[in-house]
Amino acid sequence: MDIGRCGAIRRRLGSLNFGTLTMKFIAIALALLAAACKPVSTPFAGADPSDPSTPVAATRYQSSLGAYESLRPVAPGSWREQNERVTPQPKGDKPKESNQ
Repeated sequence: MDIGRCGAIRRRLGSLNFGTLTMKFIAIALALLAAACKPVSTPFAGADPSDPSTPVAATRYQSSLGAYESLRPVAPGSWREQNERVTPQPKGDKPKESNQ
């Protein structure tokens, strides 16, 4: 490495004021420390949830299968008839009646 380059690097580093950087670091560290020591005080919107005597709404049982309805077909049917039942009819045509 060239001696001239080393001198230029040394001059550039010497121009930085490490005292102000140290003071900024200390100020930020103290601010963070003070913020960490402050107790968290969040106001409750209602009654204290940790109080066992707090009135709460009554719970009720509701089955998750109460409204269940089986969707299985009773008996297998013809695919052709099933497709004709659900196929949209063109305008002006009468729906076909199935021969059952």
